[in-house]
Amino acid sequence: MRPRAVTGAGPKLSNSRFGEPMVAATARSRKTAQMRRLLIQAVIIIALVAIVWSTYTTAQTNLNALGITGGYAFLERATGWSYSFSLIPRSVDDTYLRTLTIGFINTLFLGTLCIVLSTIIGFAVGSIRDTSNLALQTIASVYVQLFRNLPLILQLVFWYAVFIHLPGPRQAYALGEIVLFSNRGLMLPALNISGQTALILLLGSIALGVIVLFARITAMRALFVWASATVLAIAVSLLMFVPEGEPIASVPTLKGLRFQGGMQMTIELVAMIVAIVLYSSAYIAEVVRGGLAEVPRGLIEAGQALGLSGRTIWSRIKLPMALRSIIPPLGNQWIFVMKATTIGVAIGFSDLFMIVSTSLTQTGQTLELIAILMGAFLLINFALAQFVNVINRRMQLKSH
Repeated sequence: MRPRAVTGAGPKLSNSRFGEPMVAATARSRKTAQMRRLLIQAVIIIALVAIVWSTYTTAQTNLNALGITGGYAFLERATGWSYSFSLIPRSVDDTYLRTLTIGFINTLFLGTLCIVLSTIIGFAVGSIRDTSNLALQTIASVYVQLFRNLPLILQLVFWYAVFIHLPGPRQAYALGEIVLFSNRGLMLPALNISGQTALILLLGSIALGVIVLFARITAMRALFVWASATVLAIAVSLLMFVPEGEPIASVPTLKGLRFQGGMQMTIELVAMIVAIVLYSSAYIAEVVRGGLAEVPRGLIEAGQALGLSGRTIWSRIKLPMALRSIIPPLGNQWIFVMKATTIGVAIGFSDLFMIVSTSLTQTGQTLELIAILMGAFLLINFALAQFVNVINRRMQLKSH
């Protein structure tokens, strides 16, 4: 016999008797939990404010007892001292505000240059370590193990000691009579524009690159737009700012015991660039090698089955796939490079950290100068982290 269908499995619950009290109890428990979370957050915020205020008042009391006045009025006073390197005109009569700004610009310039060079060298060395050529693998491995395992400050002191013992200007090492290297520094050809104009062009190029990166266009089109706009800006600057009758480029020449013309990179700057680039590129090479090793072997075999060359497989298959795992740790290395510029104080390079250290001994405004230093590096590294996050989002695969 076919069993009868059961239409009612049991007695129905009355909404009026059970449903409403349960809903009300659930709402009350959620409200209580929310109030508890808000109360805990409020207590934490109040405690942090109290700690910061207590620290500030205690520091102010101690400074007043020592006869040290607080505030940022000292920024308008003249420094009375000079330093080794600046991208814009400087003098001993500059205010502390202008001197700190010059240090900030020097840090940005050095960090950006080292990031670009170390990334290029790191990608080259990491790619060589991924090849099947045993000799090239050995050379790249020795490079990585040597420069990665030596302390950065030791490498900086070593290169600085080497460079200051180079021959003098009259016996300078020359490359094609346009690049000269002596114990006075590295002399390079340069466009015949002022340092301020060159700095504006550099900052404008960086800003344009960031804007293009945020635009919803392909990577190749973004690179083309950025390069075209940068070349156009340089050409316009040459037409507007180069005096009539003077050459577009300036080549360094020896006049007596000094070089004239061109662009001079001081020994301190050259030593900083060499040490930081060699050290950081070794770490970036390992990041690149690890990213390339994570590419599935099946994709490479598929490319080989299609008859693609090794170079095409690397540029069309391995590198695009590896970049998705390379970018996040690469961003960490970029941030490290920017923070590594602070070691310049060991050899007297005039970055922001060195200028703040000197200003501390001259003014005694410890809290204010440390706050400026911390704020500057927080701004730089936060902006760099956001830049890396944008690149990382652009490189991720989109799910449809």
